[in-house]
Amino acid sequence: MLRALTSALRLPSPWRPREARGCAANPAAANREIQVCALAGPDQGITEILMNRPSARNALGNVFVSELLEALAQLREDRQVRVLIFRSGVKGVFCAGADLKEREQMSEAEVGVFVQRLRGLMNEIAAFPAPTIAAMDGFALGGGLELALACDLRVAAASSAVMGLIETTRGLLPGAGGTQRLPRCLGVALAKELIFTGRRLSGAQAQALGLVNHAVAQNEEGNAAYHRARALAQEILPQAPIAVQLGKVAIDRGTEVDIASGMAIEGICYAQNIPTRDRLEGMAAFREKRPPRFVGE
Repeated sequence: MLRALTSALRLPSPWRPREARGCAANPAAANREIQVCALAGPDQGITEILMNRPSARNALGNVFVSELLEALAQLREDRQVRVLIFRSGVKGVFCAGADLKEREQMSEAEVGVFVQRLRGLMNEIAAFPAPTIAAMDGFALGGGLELALACDLRVAAASSAVMGLIETTRGLLPGAGGTQRLPRCLGVALAKELIFTGRRLSGAQAQALGLVNHAVAQNEEGNAAYHRARALAQEILPQAPIAVQLGKVAIDRGTEVDIASGMAIEGICYAQNIPTRDRLEGMAAFREKRPPRFVGE
């Protein structure tokens, strides 16, 4: 078992900083429903995924899902990505969930295939190597909340963000991970209550329950949650990237098994961190009373 775990938890190639990529307008990308922006300057290492389908309130349609899967596949191999933020380019909406107009045109078999793709998308987000943050400045309903649940951290506007797994109100069942990730986040009884009732929560209510990490007062621009998510990402940036990545692996894998197996997973992750230059740099910086200079090796 431990041998299999060691293989499964093996780190990819080391992170190496590259020339910063700006966020200047790209005519080819302007019409895409999913746009990727790598920040520069002091925010280098933060990458944003902008969901931009205003005509359907960022509903999870075929094109949207395909472009998001494509973006994640490319970013997964990009060692420059230290934190990934999911945000909306549509004011008042994070993601409205499934595109029911598209789904009406599908056969039962096609619906099954598409929902399987959605589940795979959420798994890709959950398994992304770097920390992920959902910045919810508006509605996150159904599959939109499932997308946020797949992220490591969630920030919401206290009053303008409204979220809920509302599928039961439409004769549906959460099918993209909601029935599994919500109880792992909130506990079984509370997750059942929210799913059985289809209840919608404000950002402030979601924070009180532990569904989001932070709830902030909305601003005039409608992007307060994004700014708080970016500040959170800036707190992560100075940390040793390999240690952060291994910490994510240890938590994600460890919470799925008994504590003895979880301790073994932690040990495997710790062993991988021992020979890294970052660990030695961190110890040297502490000894010399200076800020560490991590290189991701």
